[in-house]
Amino acid sequence: MGEIAERYRRRAEAFERKVAAVPADQWENQSPCAKWTARDVVDHVLTMHAVMLTPVARTLEPADDPLTAFQEARAAVEDVLDDPIAALTEVDTPTGPMTTERHIDEVVSDDLVVHGWDLARATGQDETMDPVDIESLWTKAAAIPPEVMTKYRTPGAFGEGIEVYGAEVPVPPEAPLQDRLLGLLGREP
Repeated sequence: MGEIAERYRRRAEAFERKVAAVPADQWENQSPCAKWTARDVVDHVLTMHAVMLTPVARTLEPADDPLTAFQEARAAVEDVLDDPIAALTEVDTPTGPMTTERHIDEVVSDDLVVHGWDLARATGQDETMDPVDIESLWTKAAAIPPEVMTKYRTPGAFGEGIEVYGAEVPVPPEAPLQDRLLGLLGREP
């Protein structure tokens, strides 16, 4: 198993535990994303999994509940990551051509960390992010050129209804790295 597949599996397992822990009466709780409930956070993650699967001719079937839907999406992405032909297929992305596995790593795998925090915040779960993931995401986000970050913060820049990051939330420089990362990505830590 490669590094990308292992990282995805670790992050997906953590996200799945959060989905499984949401009580039925909390799915409509407001998330840190202004337009989304807890259910919307999971729906977004599912939508992005489907986006990763489309270029390699894989699809997701609708499921009756968020946990089953995520488990099926996770299994489909893991199948792609375990298939060397699918994983190494070059796909067009909004940031240029890359392999399917790299696209998964840079989009849905990273999303599992941030949206796992969103889901935890919305439903009163432990909000602690893995320190390794925090460091990795901080390094990536801090390296984004200002003109690209502006595009990421512009609603609709990557398609109708798509907003990658919200406006930066000021966080003291001495704050924990998780808080600084969340602020940079437009969340109130």
